[in-house]
Amino acid sequence: MTDWPDFNISLVTVVVCPLLSLMTDQVNTLKALGVAVATINSNTTHDERQRVFEDMLCGHPSTRLLYVTPELCQTDNFRRRLLIVHKQGQLIRVAIDEAHCISEWGHDFRPAYKELGWLRKNLVNPTVPITALTATATPRVRSDMINILGLDLENLRMFNTPSDRPNIHYEVRYLADFAEDNSGAEDSQLQNLLRWLKAIQTRRESRLGSEVTLLPPISGIVYVGTRAMAEHLASRLSSSSDEMVTAVAYHAGVEATKRAHIQSTWKSSRPCQPANGEKTPTFSIIVATNAFGMGIDNPDVRFVVHWTPPRSFESFVQESGRAGRDGRAAASLVYYGIQERNFIETMIYRDTESHRANGPENREAKLQSFGKVIRYCESIRRCRHELIKEFFGDFELEEMGSQLPAREGVSVTSSSPCDFACDFCKEGRAGLAKRREKMASETQMALLYADFD
Repeated sequence: MTDWPDFNISLVTVVVCPLLSLMTDQVNTLKALGVAVATINSNTTHDERQRVFEDMLCGHPSTRLLYVTPELCQTDNFRRRLLIVHKQGQLIRVAIDEAHCISEWGHDFRPAYKELGWLRKNLVNPTVPITALTATATPRVRSDMINILGLDLENLRMFNTPSDRPNIHYEVRYLADFAEDNSGAEDSQLQNLLRWLKAIQTRRESRLGSEVTLLPPISGIVYVGTRAMAEHLASRLSSSSDEMVTAVAYHAGVEATKRAHIQSTWKSSRPCQPANGEKTPTFSIIVATNAFGMGIDNPDVRFVVHWTPPRSFESFVQESGRAGRDGRAAASLVYYGIQERNFIETMIYRDTESHRANGPENREAKLQSFGKVIRYCESIRRCRHELIKEFFGDFELEEMGSQLPAREGVSVTSSSPCDFACDFCKEGRAGLAKRREKMASETQMALLYADFD
C-alpha cells in the first residue's frame, strides 16, 4: 500500500508568482514545450478567467500548472474554488515562488504573501505538499518562511545551492568623487563601461576571426536607479558605441505590449536584426530599473552591471545572478562611489520614515541589507564570493546539512570558493586599495573605511 496519487486522474499544481513578467515568461516557455499551463493575473481577460475556473472545477481539468498572484490567493472566491479542487483529489501541490516576499526582513516584502499561511491550515486531509522557492533568503528570512507558512519541521526538507555563483566574476569599480560635477562623473563612468565592452569585443574578434560575424550579440543587463536614467543611458550606450552596442530601456513605465516585445526579442537567438548595410552589434543590452523585477530567465546573459549600488544585498545577488545561468563564464560589475552611497542611504532613511506602515522590522531590514552592500563594495581584504556566502548564511547551511534554518550572525570558517573569479583574488588587497583611493582623499579614506579593512 502506498499513498501515491492516482496518476490516471487529472492533477493540478498551483504556482504562486509575484511578478507578471516572470509569470509570462515561464508560461510561454511551458506552452512551447507542450505543457498544459494557464494563468490568472491582472492581464487575464474576463472570458479567459472564467474558462480557467470552469476547467478547474469540471472534475477532469486539462490544466496541469496554474500560475496565480499572491493577491488572488487572498480572495474568498479563489479559495472556495481551490478547496473544491482539493476535495476532488486533484490538487497535487502548491509551489510558492520568490518566497522571501513573505518576510518583513525580506527585500521584496509583500503583505499578500503573509496570508499564504491559509494554504497549510486549510489544504488538509490529505495534506497538500507546499514548496517554497527563493534565491535570496538569509537565515532570518528562511525562518520566517517556515513559521508563517506553517510548514511542519518534522517533515520539512530543505535544499540549497550556494548564493554565490562560481562561474561569475564579481568586481567593484570605484568612481572618483566629482563633487557637484555630475556630468563629468557620468561621462567618465560611461567611457569606463565602453572601454570594458570594447576590450571584450577585441578579444572575441582576435579569437574567432571572421567567424565572429556569424554569432549573435552578447547579451547583458545594466541596472539603474530611475526610469529616466534607463532611457537616458540606453540612448547614450547606443549612440556612443560606434554601432558596437544596441541598448533598450525596460521599466514599469514602458507600455505593456512594448515590454513584452522587448523581452521576447531580447531572448531570441538573434535579438538584433540590422538593416541592409549595417553591421550586427557586438552587444545587446537591456537597461532596467532596480525597482522593476524583470523576471527574465535568459541563460545566455554574459554580464550584469549595476550602474549605481543596489539598495539591498538580496537584490544585488538576485540581479547579478541573472548572468551565466548556462554555467558558462559571466561577469558582475558594480559601480560604486561615495556620493551615490550617501545619496542612496539618505533615500532609504527618507523612504522608511514615510512608510512606517510597513513595520519597523522591514525598515530595519532595508538599512541592514544596504549595510551589507556597503561592506561588500568597500571591503578590500575578502574574496567577493566568500562575502556573499557569509552574508546569506551559506556556511551555516553547509554545517547543518541544509535541514533547518540557521541562527543569524553565526560565523563558520570556510575556504573561498573563488578561483580568481573576483577582483580581490585577481588583484589582491594592494590592487583594490589603489583603485579605491580614487574615490576620496587619503584623510577621507581613513575615516570612511576604518571599519572595512
